[in-house]
Amino acid sequence: MADAVADTRRLYTKPQNLSDAYGPPSNFLEIDVGNPETVGVGRGRFTTYEIRLKTNLPIFKLKESCVRRRYSDFEWLRGELERESKVVVPPLPGKALFRQLPFRGDDGIFDDSFIEERRQGLEQFLNKVAGHPLAQNERCLHMFLQDESVDKNYTPSKVRQA
Repeated sequence: MADAVADTRRLYTKPQNLSDAYGPPSNFLEIDVGNPETVGVGRGRFTTYEIRLKTNLPIFKLKESCVRRRYSDFEWLRGELERESKVVVPPLPGKALFRQLPFRGDDGIFDDSFIEERRQGLEQFLNKVAGHPLAQNERCLHMFLQDESVDKNYTPSKVRQA
């Protein structure tokens, strides 16, 4: 039997230049949730969040987009992903039912600190979901991130790369 000799030669690597080191990454997806706005009065009052997306992933039709969504839209997206995809969907930040009780000493769910805490949770949720390769194929995610309004009567389907 012949003795096996381990190949210890180094792989040839191309020297890195400045544009490789500091140029745009080959694939990127940035999602920021920010600029919360509370609108309406009384029981019709709610907070919307601005969702900014920047990407060079070919699966997304727009390379930059900016839409506004409210918490119930995030709940809809989570429900659709759980129902239609094979992805384990992370939880949303809580509903904060205690904060909705009357006669509290603060603004409840419209308190600045609560809105900021929720904003951070929604941003984490979206980045986890949108970063998942299987979730990126879901039409509901694309509609949520890039369409001006969410058509909750859409037909679920997969997105094909352009």
